[in-house]
Amino acid sequence: MGSTKNNLEVLFEDNHLIVINKQSGDIIQGDKTGDKPLSEIVKEYIKDKYNKPSNVFLGVVHRLDRPTTGVVVFAKTSKALERFNKMLRDKTVNKTYWAVVKNKPKKENDTLIGFLKKNPKNNKSTSYSSEIEGSKKAILHYKILKSLNNYHLLEVDLETGRHHQIRCQLAAIGSPIKGDLKYGFNRSNKDGSIHLHARKIEFTHPVSKEFISIIAPTPKETIWEACN
Repeated sequence: MGSTKNNLEVLFEDNHLIVINKQSGDIIQGDKTGDKPLSEIVKEYIKDKYNKPSNVFLGVVHRLDRPTTGVVVFAKTSKALERFNKMLRDKTVNKTYWAVVKNKPKKENDTLIGFLKKNPKNNKSTSYSSEIEGSKKAILHYKILKSLNNYHLLEVDLETGRHHQIRCQLAAIGSPIKGDLKYGFNRSNKDGSIHLHARKIEFTHPVSKEFISIIAPTPKETIWEACN
């Protein structure tokens, strides 16, 4: 699973930014697996499309976990990269996620506040109800959008961006994401994905200053299709 240059789904592109609908299995940047990262695939796409003879500049703006799908923004210029990073720090970029869970949360909508601590050994975060040493405050807002026979679609807005935040905080209220064995779901998805999708991103373009709103179609899969 994962993207290749030929099946790359480009959601938006101009001189400064390129936005991709990430597939499950894609890694954003190179890691110890040695698998080809999405950043390299996008560079090859740009090089081919514009017949660029030399190296292509591509800045990684933000990341998504490997089994997650959806919107990923890359910067094609250093100016856009610098400005977009500042927008993220200033929290002027709005990201909306969709998550499919089996156990319906007790409330139709709620704000979850926890203190997340990452364990680098198993690459997993734990949520605590009060601050402990090395923890970071995590805040998200969710609402139930739709209930299927066995599953529930949640829309999640992040106020903070912590390691595995949505996965960890939903598991902490007893609603782990479908397929997410790491956070307590009972079985994996066949393709190794989890049902967490970066659905929408909205921001003011770092160079042109126009308002940009991008929605990523969900994967072509039975449960996701039932959610639309």
